Amino acid sequence: MATPPRRGSGPFAELASGWVPDDDLRRLQAYKLLAAYDNNQAGQLAVASGDETGLDRRELGDASKVIESALGYLLGAEQTIVVPGAEQKDGAAPDVVRNAADVQQRLRTWAERELLPFRMQQAERSAIRSGDAVYTLAWEPSKGRPVLRTIDAGFYFPEITDEDVDTAEYPTRVHLAWEIPEDERRGLKARLRRITYELGPIGTESAPGRSKDGFPVREPITGSDGGPVLIVGDTVDPGTGVIVRTYPWAPGRPSAVTCYLTDAEWLLDDLKAAHDIHNLPMNKARYRVRSDGQTLQALDLMIDFLPVIHLTNTIPDSGEHWGQPLIAKVMQVLDELSATDSDSAAASDTTGSPIIGLSGIRLPKDRKTGVTLPLQVRGGTVWELSKGGSMDTLDTSAQLAELRARTDHLLDRLAGNSRLTSSGLGTINPAAAPSGYALQLALGPLDSLVAAMRLARAHKYALLLRMVQRLYQAGRAEGWPEGETLPVRLAWGPHTPTDRAGVLNEVVKGYTAGVLSLETSVRMLAAAGYPIDDAIQEIDRITAAASRVRPGPAVAA
Repeated sequence: MATPPRRGSGPFAELASGWVPDDDLRRLQAYKLLAAYDNNQAGQLAVASGDETGLDRRELGDASKVIESALGYLLGAEQTIVVPGAEQKDGAAPDVVRNAADVQQRLRTWAERELLPFRMQQAERSAIRSGDAVYTLAWEPSKGRPVLRTIDAGFYFPEITDEDVDTAEYPTRVHLAWEIPEDERRGLKARLRRITYELGPIGTESAPGRSKDGFPVREPITGSDGGPVLIVGDTVDPGTGVIVRTYPWAPGRPSAVTCYLTDAEWLLDDLKAAHDIHNLPMNKARYRVRSDGQTLQALDLMIDFLPVIHLTNTIPDSGEHWGQPLIAKVMQVLDELSATDSDSAAASDTTGSPIIGLSGIRLPKDRKTGVTLPLQVRGGTVWELSKGGSMDTLDTSAQLAELRARTDHLLDRLAGNSRLTSSGLGTINPAAAPSGYALQLALGPLDSLVAAMRLARAHKYALLLRMVQRLYQAGRAEGWPEGETLPVRLAWGPHTPTDRAGVLNEVVKGYTAGVLSLETSVRMLAAAGYPIDDAIQEIDRITAAASRVRPGPAVAA
């Protein structure tokens, strides 16, 4: 990590491209190092760095177990899209409740079609391992819905300026970039592909065209008077002369900002020392063409936001854009575990096949060559010793026991310092806890870890679901009228087993006493793990069942 990489040599050779900015180079090195720990390849990375002892490094999946355990606790039993007000039955206008319930059902249908739980598994594992993950959204006309994709954080390059000191503010220009290797069979040279999303002032209408060299470009459209043509629906503000547009989610509030998409490639041979990902020669760019024939050169997406969500594993420090990996602060413990496992393997070898010292024995020889043959220890072997001969063995069982005790100690340090706890990692038997309350106290650090991780993601998933609604509106999808975007949140399931019987008893007492509403009671039961797929339908069933119940005739005393 401390040695600057060189192109063509060393473990980070492929990262030493001139187009990678110096500020991002160390981040990309860290991603690769963390991936090596996750895949039990840290020893191979050490060998590539010149440390030959890395070949003896034993890696038994401890880093991967920490990541997988944290991922399971973060995601919980399930994730549910919730629109506030959709489950409300009393005290709200029927139209409001109906609209909220309709949006909630539509978003859940979208999540099912776009495999949202699967995409979350991909992104969240990357975020926990590397500290960062990226989602992208795009309207797909052929499918009639926004499509969700996960992007490796190593391909993500935001343009952060000196003015972007608040982590709540997102950059107005971001790049997704990676190298495409040379393909000799097809005659293609090594290239750099860069996808850029940027916010800018609304421009005039343009259409696909061709450059003088015959490459696809976008050309402005001119009217009959020779002047530029506005996009349908855009107007010019008479006071400022700026082109404005009214978006479906902001009726009555014209905006002068839109999002542009550019997707282009450059030959690596065309990039010089002065060029980096933020400063590429546009005269050398070759723009890609979308399936519908649109040239992706500053294509107006007709939205006023960047459809890119950067996910951080932790809440970034003030002025910081990036998150921290879960294993970052326990990597030394992982190294110590690997070293101890290596020593244990060596001690196990000498314990199972001990070193034997013999004296007063005639060594066997090969009858043909006369070469002395090595002695081998086998079951039933008998050695005849001369008078005064002896045999001694080297006992390393005590050292092996000490190494195993050290391994247990390091696992406890790993569990404690990562806040996953020994109970959370499964290194102790939960039945050994003196009581359920004691187990709950032992899981306290895990509860705080999961709460902090979910807090870091709450706004990002609310933003993602808000973007999905607006892309539906921008795509003029059927059933999505114009109007303000409804607030949506992602509800996480319980990360540890719950006392379902205790929750049921609490709900019954609370609802009977009138301190819990029916909606809250049903949500509590669903969160506890009861098979309630749709809270609204469950409430309707309970209400319908209660209306059919009639009191029986009074019985005289």
